[in-house]
Amino acid sequence: MSSPIDWGVARRRSAALATPGPRAEKAEVMALVAQLRAAAARAPEHVARITGLDEAAEVAADFPVYVVDRPRWAEANIAMFAHLVGDLLPASSSRAGPRLAGEELGIVLALLSSRVLGQFDPFTPMPPRPGEGLAPQPGRLLLVAPNVLRTEGQLGAASEDFRLWVCLHEQTHAVQFAAAPWLRDHLASRMRHLATGITAAEQGKDRLLRGVRAVLDTLRPGEATDADATMPGLLDAVLDESERADMAELVAVMSLLEGHADVVMDEVGPAVLPSVRRIRRAFEKRRDGTGMLDILLRRLLGMDAKIAQYRTGAAFVRGVIDIVGHDGLAAVWHGPLNLPTPEEIATPRAWVRRIHG
Repeated sequence: MSSPIDWGVARRRSAALATPGPRAEKAEVMALVAQLRAAAARAPEHVARITGLDEAAEVAADFPVYVVDRPRWAEANIAMFAHLVGDLLPASSSRAGPRLAGEELGIVLALLSSRVLGQFDPFTPMPPRPGEGLAPQPGRLLLVAPNVLRTEGQLGAASEDFRLWVCLHEQTHAVQFAAAPWLRDHLASRMRHLATGITAAEQGKDRLLRGVRAVLDTLRPGEATDADATMPGLLDAVLDESERADMAELVAVMSLLEGHADVVMDEVGPAVLPSVRRIRRAFEKRRDGTGMLDILLRRLLGMDAKIAQYRTGAAFVRGVIDIVGHDGLAAVWHGPLNLPTPEEIATPRAWVRRIHG
């Protein structure tokens, strides 16, 4: 019996398929990297000013920042996946199985690597610091330089504003995990539990094939519906009823995290980011996607669900802030029982009533 995924194959395949991104002179690349690092360093203080999470922002400012290309982003995510679920996946009884799984993972990450601007990874263990025996708590910020450069060009955005805007979103995630140290293990345990069920050997590949067909069926002619827009893509199509309930709880939490980050990155305001409103308008149009290939990839990779998370979560956060302010919203970081349920994420007043009375 061997490991179910050949992680080395996944790394090599993603590196081979990931496109390099826009061309730029060496001086432009160096300036981009320096500005992204500077923006990442500035962002936590703005997050603290908006959210009131001052102590958490100080912790977040200490997390390492990596400005990476597309293959390095994919490699980082392979390491994260291996840590999260690698020992839970069923072992393969064939030689071809792990290699095929590695090829599939590498292909998916290569596709995603051209679309991600940044990511806060709270899961991958950090190596010990030189001269210290203990490793710092997990948490690292990844900024994908070629994608930032390409996207700001596509949007016609002011470079300095857009780079800080991206860092505000990702550093808000860093502040969230610093404010709620329990959140890392809470999410990891939920993900691992779900992965165990989904990959059970008896489910076989029939469910996966049915899932692909279900996603393709949604690409029918005609206008998209609200149901299409919130469909969690291929993953949801292979879940049974119990797994869907588990996924709904996980999606509610992820919607909170993404929506909160979206609200904070916009609330920084024109005094800090003069073009923030124009960037948001242009970015929302980009999120909607264009063309059949783009729509197909978003459905298969579950990116429509990700977009829905941003919007549903942002509506929840704004609804709570309207009632109890950022101080009242901060109760959500006090423990797992304070997280919104799948029902509450769509009705912020219900969460406020349960938590604040």
